[in-house]
Amino acid sequence: MKSVAKRFVSVIGPSYCNVGDPAYVFARELGRQLVNHNFVIYSGGRRGIMEAVFRGARESENYFFGATVGILPDSNRTSANRYTDIAIPTGIGFARNSIVAQSGEVVIALGGGSGTLSELAYAWQFGKKIIAVNAFNGWSKNLAGTALDKRRRDSIIEASSVEEVIETLLSLSK
Repeated sequence: MKSVAKRFVSVIGPSYCNVGDPAYVFARELGRQLVNHNFVIYSGGRRGIMEAVFRGARESENYFFGATVGILPDSNRTSANRYTDIAIPTGIGFARNSIVAQSGEVVIALGGGSGTLSELAYAWQFGKKIIAVNAFNGWSKNLAGTALDKRRRDSIIEASSVEEVIETLLSLSK
């Protein structure tokens, strides 16, 4: 069996969006498309955007075990959403946001509150390319197209559709 090299991406966003919300629908399609393009997805492994992107990954016709990796804030592996293939219980609370940000080669932000903001700051400090979706209220919309500070010459990359996120990701992978 031929092995295909995998690429790694972190997807961050709010835990407070629900099935049927436009952001949930977007994240679900994003997860499907990421796995269609052979990405392994890291997230916080809980509800909301984290659940949606993992659910979409599982629905991909190219799904493979290990496509979804949840970095959990608590010590309980079973607190992960049901679409999480590999659950990593950290027991370090919100400090796990630094691990989520560090795990992907690129970080994709969708909406978000204070947790997403901390992950964006970590990703920026780690020198990660960041793609921020501007289609939903929250920190990703507020920070899309901006630089967080002067320590880097680039800006957070702005995207408005799943297709645009995937195109940007593929161009960054070249």
